[in-house]
Amino acid sequence: MDFLSGLQMGVATALQPMNLAYCFIGVLIGTLIGVLPGIGTSGAVAILMPATFTMPSVSAIIMLAGIYYGAMYGGSTTSILVNIPGEAASVVTCFDGYQMARQGRAGPALGIAAFSSFIAGYFGVAMISILAPSLARIAFDFGPPEFFGLMVLGLALSTFLGSGSMIKALLMVALGIVFGCVGSDPISGTPRLTYGVKALLDGLDMVPVVMGLFGISEVLINLEQQGKRDIYETKIRGLLPNREDWRRSIKPISRGSVIGFFVGIIPGGTAVISSFVSYAIEKRISRHPEEFGRGAIEGVAGPEAANNAATFGSMVPLLTLGIPSNVVMALFLAALMIHGTTPGPLLIQNHPEFFWGVMISMIVGNLMLLVLNLPLIGMWVKILKVPYKILFPLIILFCLIGAYSVNLRVIDLAVMLIFGIFGYLMKKYEYDGGPFILAFILGPLLETALRQSLIISQGGLGIFVTRPLALTSLLIALLFLLFPLIPSIRTKREKLAE
Repeated sequence: MDFLSGLQMGVATALQPMNLAYCFIGVLIGTLIGVLPGIGTSGAVAILMPATFTMPSVSAIIMLAGIYYGAMYGGSTTSILVNIPGEAASVVTCFDGYQMARQGRAGPALGIAAFSSFIAGYFGVAMISILAPSLARIAFDFGPPEFFGLMVLGLALSTFLGSGSMIKALLMVALGIVFGCVGSDPISGTPRLTYGVKALLDGLDMVPVVMGLFGISEVLINLEQQGKRDIYETKIRGLLPNREDWRRSIKPISRGSVIGFFVGIIPGGTAVISSFVSYAIEKRISRHPEEFGRGAIEGVAGPEAANNAATFGSMVPLLTLGIPSNVVMALFLAALMIHGTTPGPLLIQNHPEFFWGVMISMIVGNLMLLVLNLPLIGMWVKILKVPYKILFPLIILFCLIGAYSVNLRVIDLAVMLIFGIFGYLMKKYEYDGGPFILAFILGPLLETALRQSLIISQGGLGIFVTRPLALTSLLIALLFLLFPLIPSIRTKREKLAE
């Protein structure tokens, strides 16, 4: 299918009334999630995932994607008005956005943040549409050994999803694989790690696990860390940036869009990293670096473009290779698998209406966000004043309903609560959930690909060496695992030389 045919199919899919409605709901919820500090995109996606189970797969991903990039839009509002980032990626926006608000320029700060995200979003969609089909053409060379190598690479790269030490990340990967093995052996049918509990013969359902790990744990952490939100009271006017604001912002927006997209493609590269990189570059090349941190509009425009472009860039490895580059993409992988749509090299060929429909819906969603964000800023400010003690019971109730509604089993509620406490302890002791949930999802697929490969080779491991793509993936995975050891090796050598 050529590019123009794909676009036509995408327009026809995205503009269906049902998909437009789900896109609108997604971006609206996403903006709200971004505005309310403490909930987080990963928690929101995990909590709302059960609501998509009765939808067609394309509608479900359109809504979840809207939540994802909508949250990046909404996070800037709290950063500018409250000096509290609604999203981790909006931390950098606090530096100059809040100072602009204190100078009576909250309107232009909010306006340029919205327009930066809008422009970066369109750039991101255009780049996905160009790059993804090209990457997917290698699909015909993939078999079980190649998929095994690719999943090993994905697990190795998942150690870069965590912000802590690599040892902690590897421990989370190991635990994720162990929990993924709970249930019946896929070939012999022998029960594994079920301890006589019949309800576990089908394995741990990923929905209660994900909702507990990211939803319940987020509530527990926020209850412990709740503080008063001081909203800077200022009259918001002049939301449209003036000519001077645009002159100073257009280059940072362009640079931030490019930086954000390509950082997002890299597994482990997140919107947080891209926004910090953009801010550092803008401050470095600015003729007036002393203005940064005191209300420089470039410090808002560049990072806001970067973090939004990164959300689109992160979808490239997921859709084309089936490798999630961050926690939210791991949840997207879970959602796609639940809906029977396997992401990877064959996605565009087997489900072109899905791929192009989601791409066009992102263009529509970005336009919706621009229209929503500017007029509704006054309402978002009022929502910021809602006490968290009112919000958290509603979040827990939604988690309980969502976990139970999947299979109508009480044990799923117990699983969710156990993983909620587990997730809380992980965050408390600085263990990231990203590597765990990615290993939990990929573990069974990894085992299946390994056993299929060994059946093909009649038990010989040479099949992973003689297949170039499998060997390349395994070597790259090995390099990523050894890379963090290089500085320590260098330090030990220096000590021995003294």
